[in-house]
Amino acid sequence: MNSLGEQIRAVLPYQRRNAASFALLLFAMVLTLSAFAEVGLARDGYLPAGLFTYGGALLVLALAAYFVQAKFLPYADPLLLPLAVALNGLGLAMIYRLDLDTSEGHKVAQLAGKKLIPDDANATQQLIWTFVGIVLFVGAVMIMRETTKPDAPLSFTPKTAQRYTYLIGLTAIILLLLPIVPGIGAQINGARVWIHVGPLSVQPGEFAKLLLVVFFAGYLVNKRQAMSLIGKKIGPFSLPRARDLGPIVVIWFFCLGVLFMQKDLGTALLFFGLFVSMLYIATQRVSWVAIGVGLLAVGVFVATQLPFMAHVNQRIDIWQNPKPYFDGGCLLDSGKVVPVNPDTTIYKQFKAQGSGYPGYAACAKLGGEYSDSRQLMMGLFSLGEGGVLGKGLGQGEPWRTPLSFSDFIFDSMGEELGLTGLMALLLVYALIVQRGMKTAVAARDPYLKLFAGGVSFVLGLQVFVIVGGVTKLIPLTGLTTPFLSQGGSSLMANWILIAILVRMSHDARKPAPQAIQDEGMTQIVSTR
Repeated sequence: MNSLGEQIRAVLPYQRRNAASFALLLFAMVLTLSAFAEVGLARDGYLPAGLFTYGGALLVLALAAYFVQAKFLPYADPLLLPLAVALNGLGLAMIYRLDLDTSEGHKVAQLAGKKLIPDDANATQQLIWTFVGIVLFVGAVMIMRETTKPDAPLSFTPKTAQRYTYLIGLTAIILLLLPIVPGIGAQINGARVWIHVGPLSVQPGEFAKLLLVVFFAGYLVNKRQAMSLIGKKIGPFSLPRARDLGPIVVIWFFCLGVLFMQKDLGTALLFFGLFVSMLYIATQRVSWVAIGVGLLAVGVFVATQLPFMAHVNQRIDIWQNPKPYFDGGCLLDSGKVVPVNPDTTIYKQFKAQGSGYPGYAACAKLGGEYSDSRQLMMGLFSLGEGGVLGKGLGQGEPWRTPLSFSDFIFDSMGEELGLTGLMALLLVYALIVQRGMKTAVAARDPYLKLFAGGVSFVLGLQVFVIVGGVTKLIPLTGLTTPFLSQGGSSLMANWILIAILVRMSHDARKPAPQAIQDEGMTQIVSTR
């Protein structure tokens, strides 16, 4: 019986789908340009300049990406590029709407005496990062010319990366550890996940996640037989041997190390979840998932008991009861939360002394750990204001939520697009993951199956973690919303991710080489 991948390849349309991709790309741009137009019409009553500058620039970049894909990867999945452009475009439109220099609503609210949170929404900077991301997409598509020919000159393909599995894994670990290096690492909002390179701030974990997918795929493709066939049967679970269990324990401790040193629960959850999911894809054994979830639960429990992990405890406390931390709360060693918001006496004392951050100073004097749940609560208020259909782009007040342009851009979308718009965005993400998983199933090489599956899963897991955090489904983490949030690291890494999926989907969908029928001709087959 043919495998599932062979059955899918048998029904895949081998004809080129460039026309369908182009039509979908135009539809994505219509959505983006309509979003820019609605912002201007709602704010000023006429079409904004951003419709022609930001929207026009994105249209040129999207068309350039399409023509490169059509030339070098004519059999690529027709949905991946248009879906990515749609997300990137809608995110750019929302950031443009939140930009302090272009938001007339912000100025009106300021004149009315409303309390505002200063932010750094910058549509111009986001457009520059979009340009860099699409250039990386084009470069990756042109370099990854043929995954079935790993020795082709001047090409580095997903299959080529298999030969450098351990070197790539070491590189990923170095990138993850860079933020804790004195002098270049920076702690922002309690988590140490950034590094400074000249005037730029980079989040190396965004690139490390792709390198870890390469490492996990290379390791598991060689170990999957032992992990799936050898072990002891205990009840409904098949437990692996200790020598096979070792790697997952090592990754478990490594993720805890990232959590301890960087105080970043989101990164640890993302990387550990990625490894456990790829273990399941490789072995098809539920026992691996059960062991992985159990180890993660134990690790989080231990972290919450350590006194120097107060930041993680605060995230969990805010998730359970955010009210004591609203506008500033101080977690003492005794476990008690003392308010240090602007209405408290100790806050007013430090403000009178000229302290730039009275809440932090007050909490430092009390000997506790400072945190503020205003982000989470204002984000939930924004979702409530949006309701089912939203207030309309340009007609809400999303800037009242801290970091409304980055960590909480999903809530900003919810206020102005409503639950209906958020469901549409989640469906776009789901389609990208589904097309990636379909590419994984249809891939002919086991390594490429794991690679495509891991890349697709890491995107889906990242969306779940950040959306779950800002909607209070799970404790809030510092991950970005792919393609929507402002920031260069995330945007560049995700455009590379799309380029990888596009490359592998082309190989999975293209027709197999035709056999030579003339008896007088000789076919030469390379064994390299």
